[in-house]
Amino acid sequence: MAQLAFILMNVKVGTDREVVAQLRRLEGVKEVYEVYAVYDILAIVEGGTMAELNDLVNSKIRKIENVTSTNTVIGEKFP
Repeated sequence: MAQLAFILMNVKVGTDREVVAQLRRLEGVKEVYEVYAVYDILAIVEGGTMAELNDLVNSKIRKIENVTSTNTVIGEKFP
């Protein structure tokens, strides 16, 4: 079963749409939303394993130039 996570992130002012576009190009990113709260963007991501999910978040999402912080919430689907 795939590992699901919700990535809440803050970005530099005025770069929301640019970051959303970059996120949508990443493999494993299923949905991306601009939100109006403490965070600027919410991404729903999946990885086959926790290691794949960790790589996606740490090696790809957090390295996007205008992402200033992230908060990862691991989710689990129940039947």
